[in-house]
Amino acid sequence: MKIAISGKGGVGKTLLASLLAHIFAASGYSVLAIDADPDANLAATLGFAHPEDIVPISEMKDLIAERTETQPGRSGAYFKLNPKVDDLPEKYWQKLDGIRLMVMGRIKKGGTGCYCPENTLLKALMSHLLLARNEVIIMDMEAGIEHLGRATAGAVDKLIVVVEPGRRSLETARSINGLAEDIGLKNIAAAGNKIRTQSDRDFLISSLPDLEFLGFIPYDQAIVDADLANQPLVDASPVVMNEVKNIYQKLITVKETARFK
Repeated sequence: MKIAISGKGGVGKTLLASLLAHIFAASGYSVLAIDADPDANLAATLGFAHPEDIVPISEMKDLIAERTETQPGRSGAYFKLNPKVDDLPEKYWQKLDGIRLMVMGRIKKGGTGCYCPENTLLKALMSHLLLARNEVIIMDMEAGIEHLGRATAGAVDKLIVVVEPGRRSLETARSINGLAEDIGLKNIAAAGNKIRTQSDRDFLISSLPDLEFLGFIPYDQAIVDADLANQPLVDASPVVMNEVKNIYQKLITVKETARFK
């Protein structure tokens, strides 16, 4: 199963990605978590002791130069468009509690038509992860989903857009929905977060009538306190964890139903 999670910054997409990774791993699945958000908070949220020591793939200049056959620091040169990447996961992932993590780093946007060696390697690596590996992959994406493209969109079993009760969050969700449709990514759903009342749920459902909601994660100050104290979020809130487990059950039910059709 390949799951991409996106949403406006601060809505809780990294929280959902980390808790789903823990639940899948505890259920016996082989799990690879991918941090494809430039803010790169997934390692800390998963509970890695020194997340600041993890170097993103996009910043590994020597690796990029070797695989794309370029020289570090030089621009405007020719480079290899199909770099070898199938050996990179085992070399560069980090492991914790049955979860393996890869930090992708920032996709460079640059000027019009920019297709730099860093982007080439990241795109090739993401294609390999989504198309060639048989495991649960959970991707913490930025709102622009730049790491995905038409070649990999069909491999994503579900794009989950995390939303909170707020206009900016909803605007971002609609934008992500449009971007996903542009690249042919059709399996899109939403997950509400920071839900305090029934009216919060009703507001989100009425504001995004075209999206299926997988669940509504309640607001719990214990999550905020654990994050501030740099404590594992997986143990912070039973009520939050219970709702994420419900989302997990819906995901595997949909996957199993699709398998036997």
